[in-house]
Amino acid sequence: SPVLKRFLEKSGRYTVDVVTSPPSKAPGAAWEKFRPAFAKYDVVLSNYNGELWPKPVQTALEKYIAGGGAMVIVHAANNAFPQWGEWNKMIGLGWRGAGYGTRVTFNDAGKVVRTPKGQGRGAGHGPQHAFSVVVRERTHPVMKGIPAEWMHFRDELYHGQRGPALNMHILATAFSAKAKRGTGAHEPMVWWIPYGKGKVFTTVMGHADYSMNCVGFQTIVSR
Repeated sequence: SPVLKRFLEKSGRYTVDVVTSPPSKAPGAAWEKFRPAFAKYDVVLSNYNGELWPKPVQTALEKYIAGGGAMVIVHAANNAFPQWGEWNKMIGLGWRGAGYGTRVTFNDAGKVVRTPKGQGRGAGHGPQHAFSVVVRERTHPVMKGIPAEWMHFRDELYHGQRGPALNMHILATAFSAKAKRGTGAHEPMVWWIPYGKGKVFTTVMGHADYSMNCVGFQTIVSR
């Protein structure tokens, strides 16, 4: 969180407030006080992967985004909340088993491949390493002017993500090499999904501070 806050504010575009959930296994009274004021903000960024948020918080986030709000999901935040149906619609793909939903990859010809529930790999990653990111929608405002292919610093390269995978606009992928215990497929790294009048943007890059210090990562998240 300190790394994200620092580079977002350094961009000159944002004032950043940090809201932290109660600690793991906190008593119910602590969770009753956890009510982020989503509607106060132009955008909400989540790097949270923990206990399920209380129902009022879920409802508030759904209402905020559906009404025209925006959310950015960073790395393991897409691991969260497998039991929250609307969350899964918002993120499209998450860290889920092969039996959870559809898998989306690109083939070598740049075509989207959809693998049905129950077939192929579920979510995982090999050892951390630097890898090449390929921009798939070069005219999108987030990607405009970014090199067509660029090296991302050492990170976890997520593969086999699963979910509803509906209305996904995939902006960038990375090749998950079998030599790195990967899938041999081009896996989604950056995408966005409309939700009501709002939108949800996901990047599965950003495992650690050194991963987040990559200029490519910071440019994408800032935009």
